[in-house]
Amino acid sequence: MAKTPETGAVPPDFTLPGIQLTGSEVSKSEYTLSQHRGKPIVLAFYPGDNTTVCTRQLCSYTSGLESFTGFGADVWAISPQGLASHQQFARKYGLAFPLLADEGLAVSRRYGIALGGVGLRRSVFVIDADGVLRWRHITLVGLTFPAASTISAQLAALSDAR
Repeated sequence: MAKTPETGAVPPDFTLPGIQLTGSEVSKSEYTLSQHRGKPIVLAFYPGDNTTVCTRQLCSYTSGLESFTGFGADVWAISPQGLASHQQFARKYGLAFPLLADEGLAVSRRYGIALGGVGLRRSVFVIDADGVLRWRHITLVGLTFPAASTISAQLAALSDAR
């Protein structure tokens, strides 16, 4: 398994399929990390759609989305489920950012957070506008997640550094 990218390094690039819920419309697209340069991004890897902790995490990020977008950042949530599951999950909870499908866990393995092919460690990566990893939070058990305010503080630090 690959090592988790260190802060100060450029994390592995990837392209994943995803869905985006806008109002009642769902659009499908390919999301490529290296094509997202020019503004910060928050990558939130989560174990599964419609699970208790994951639902709380992504709903809290949707509620706090303005605290991310206020710093010009986008949020991409990534899990092993497919697009049909993501679409149902996004509609059920009104999730306001793209949900990407890492079926087979190839990207999770490249980020060093896969758990022996059976899932992934809940992890959040904050990447700056130049594509450099500036902050990461990786859980051991996956029952906790960083609050939107914690991630916003990291984004504020990026903004102050510019």
